[in-house]
Amino acid sequence: MLHVAIATRAFRRYSTYGAATLAGIFTNSVFGIIMCFVYVEVWNQRPDAGGYDVSDALTYVWLGQAMLMTMAIFGGGSPDDLATRIKSGDVAIDLYRPVGLLGWYLAADLGRAAYHLCTRGLAPTVVGALLFDLTFPSAPWVWLVFLATLPIAVTVSFGLRLLIALTTFWIFDDTGPRMMLVVLGTFFSGMTVPLVIFPGALRDLAMALPWASLLQVPADIWLGHRTGWEIVTGYGFMVAWAVALMVACAGVLRLAERRVVVQGG
Repeated sequence: MLHVAIATRAFRRYSTYGAATLAGIFTNSVFGIIMCFVYVEVWNQRPDAGGYDVSDALTYVWLGQAMLMTMAIFGGGSPDDLATRIKSGDVAIDLYRPVGLLGWYLAADLGRAAYHLCTRGLAPTVVGALLFDLTFPSAPWVWLVFLATLPIAVTVSFGLRLLIALTTFWIFDDTGPRMMLVVLGTFFSGMTVPLVIFPGALRDLAMALPWASLLQVPADIWLGHRTGWEIVTGYGFMVAWAVALMVACAGVLRLAERRVVVQGG
């Protein structure tokens, strides 16, 4: 129940920024419309690029806009809060809490993601559906399967961002690593273009990296390009990366704790 309370309070925290949310919805909608016109021209030239038709491609655009803040592709969320607390030394207070630091910040990030999904995820998708011919899941169970991927995807994103935040224990300024993560995440998540249209070996590499969990795998489930056993393997891929990243974060955190110096001992 403690972690539920943490997530709930994180949800409420982000809900206080109403003006920022409305501005973000507007921005996501504008960029989504611009990208749709670009994608229409691309798919007019390659009608079956990546196995997508034009409706799939346009749907992918709006799924990407929905996931942008939900998955914190550009950074943010509780890992950034932790990095700030490491710089100030307040992380020592976190380490005294009777709850694991990893679980605390993961719960907070899941609460943040839930808020962004309900606002900056849902609203631009509605805009896209009103303006373009989008593809929606054909059966209720597909909606449920898609929604079930989102907490796993957020956990993968959290793991990547937390590893960067933890570098602050050593380098004291995570700006460089965070920018590198944004560049890699934007490209390899498929936020720029779907990973399925990448050429040969680059596509295979991108589909094997953790960022594929943030958009491409959930999108393919939504679009019906993963069915049956492919859905199972998609889940397995995402869970494997989520577990691996959480284990890596726990290991780095254990090493980092040895660097914490608190006045008086």
